[in-house]
Parts: sequence; C-alpha cells; structure tokens
Amino acid sequence: MKNLVRIWLALTMCFGLTSQELMAQEADSLKKYQTPVVAADTLKKYQDSVTTPGKQPFFKSKAFRATIIPTILIAYGLSTIKDNGIYSSYDAKRDIQRHFPNFQTKIDNPLLIAPYVELAAANLFNIKSNNDFLNTSILILKAEAIFAITVFGIKRVSNQERPNGENFESMPSGHTAQAFLAASILNSELKHKSPWYGIGAYTIATSVGAFRMLNNKHWQSDVFVGAGIGMLSSHLAYLSHRNRWGRKPSIVQLSPTYIYGVPGFAFSMNLDDYRNRKRSTHIYQGELN
Repeated sequence: MKNLVRIWLALTMCFGLTSQELMAQEADSLKKYQTPVVAADTLKKYQDSVTTPGKQPFFKSKAFRATIIPTILIAYGLSTIKDNGIYSSYDAKRDIQRHFPNFQTKIDNPLLIAPYVELAAANLFNIKSNNDFLNTSILILKAEAIFAITVFGIKRVSNQERPNGENFESMPSGHTAQAFLAASILNSELKHKSPWYGIGAYTIATSVGAFRMLNNKHWQSDVFVGAGIGMLSSHLAYLSHRNRWGRKPSIVQLSPTYIYGVPGFAFSMNLDDYRNRKRSTHIYQGELN
C-alpha cells in the first residue's frame, strides 16, 4: 500500500501542490499577454518607466513566469527516465503492475478533449472567456500546432520503447500533453470567472496521465514530460499572440515550422515597426522633458 501511495505522490506532487500557482500564474501573466494595447500604453510598454528605476528582475518577466512550471515538469520527467531518479520510471511500473496487474480502460481517450467541451459549454451558457471566439480559436490552433510539432518530433528522435513493448513512440505522452494543453487553455480563458474551472481541468488532465501509466502505455517520465510540453505549448501561444483585431502586431513573432521533415520554430522581428515605435518613444520622452 505504501508503494501505491508513492505512485500517486509522484503523479500529483508537481500537479496538485502547484495547482494554485499554476492558475494564479495563468490568470495573471497570461492575462497580461492579452491586455488591449492603446497608443499611450504602447509607448509605456517599450520604454523604461519614468517613476520605476531600473529593469525588473528576470524572474518577474512574462517569459519566466510562463515557462518555469512546464520546465520543472519536463526536468523532473527527464530525471526519472528508465531506472534514474529517486523514484524511477521502472519503480513506478513495477508498483503499478503489482497493485493493478489487469487494469484496462479507454476513458483516457475521450478525456483528452473534456476541457475543450467544458469551454464550449461555458460559452453556450454565456459565460464569457477572456478572448472572443475568433482569437480563442486562433490561440487553440497555434497551441495545437506547437504541441503537434514538438510531441511528434521528440517521439521520432527519442525512439523510446513503450512499457508494453507496443512500439518505440513512448516519449513523450501525447495524450497527457494534449490534456494539459486543453486544461491550460481553459484555465486561461475562464479563471477570472471561477478557479474551479482550472481545478477541474487540471484534475482531468492529471487523470489522463495516470490512466496512461495504469494502462501500461507510458512510463512515468513520458507523462511528466508530456504535461510540461502541453502547458508550454499553451503558454507559448499566448506569449506570441499579439496580432489581433484592432491591435498593433508584435515586433517579435514565434511560429512553428516543419521543413524537410524537421520540426522547429521560426523567429522573426519587424524592424520597421521597432524603429517606428522607438521614434515615437523618443518623441514622447522629449515632450516629458
């Protein structure tokens, strides 16, 4: 029974204990990514504040807050590959087979899209999300593209055998990544209405990861890495989402690519827009002086 408790602790320590931090982070930092930008705000955004000396430390930046928890999940998963770590993937598999030798379920498949169904149902009942339908759809499509390129790219490169020996596409868990991506989107869009939307979504996502291990489809390391990738895909979509209706496009753009069979990301910078904004900033500062 102690080993069983250890399994659930390994699955839920990172998810459960940080759930409030996750939702606070997304409600705060991700919501900031979507704040409407007007002319005065744009000037303030790209210049140092007159009243605030110096720059903010890196750990208060949007990028750091959006990536720290996914990075922890991925790092923990990688540290438990095979027989590595304090409680390795081999340890988890051995305990699961001892306590649940004949466990089988297919509920992990429909649970993948449960957070999206919840988001759609909320909108049907006129519970408005942070973004309108068009921008929410764009965010989902962008996050799904990042997820697909990352997950299937790593599967192809890692060549990790599944615990049941079915194939060599174990790392990372695509089901878990998809579930956490959808949960992160839902939490970002509806957290301002109630924290229970996020709690329910992340509970479902954690259950998907647990079921993938109980079904002997994935290692513990696959599940944690998949959870991190799913959340990171969502956060990157929000971080790069600036080109919206009625708003100025961002100077920096990040988009997924797939060239000659190799997945990756394209980074672009609009230098003309940067120079125009910089010129406007100088004019604004001159007026202040």
